[in-house]
Amino acid sequence: MRIFNGIDDVETAVGEHLGYSAWFPVTQDRIDKFADATEDHQWIHVDPERAARGPYGGTIAHGYLTLSLLPVLGAQVMRVDGISMTVNYGSNKVRFPEPVKVGSSVRAGAEILSFERSAKGATIVVRYTIEIEGAGKPALVADTVRLLVS
Repeated sequence: MRIFNGIDDVETAVGEHLGYSAWFPVTQDRIDKFADATEDHQWIHVDPERAARGPYGGTIAHGYLTLSLLPVLGAQVMRVDGISMTVNYGSNKVRFPEPVKVGSSVRAGAEILSFERSAKGATIVVRYTIEIEGAGKPALVADTVRLLVS
């Protein structure tokens, strides 16, 4: 994990790849709970029998489930000490190049794309890439915007 000592330290890391999280298993139980939370029960996610005959040979995680893993995976990649808080401000771009099949493991890598000081601290754009173990393409590429509050 990359630990930054304050906002000034973060600015020095623009353009650097910061490392990776641990591998994280994507289970059917997690997919089902996400479907319940979002009321998105499309068969490709929650019906293993029907999905087995579908285009992926089994169920896949919702794209937004993959996106929702960024807080837990991202916290394993970087942390900024010496500030009052970090706020998720949104995303500039999110893409889902490859589906995450049930039983897969994923991990996140991170790179700070930009840094801009503000009256309350700084705004950074972090590109997270969620990889699928053994896959050629990533599951997710997201340019997220974070506010670092002094």
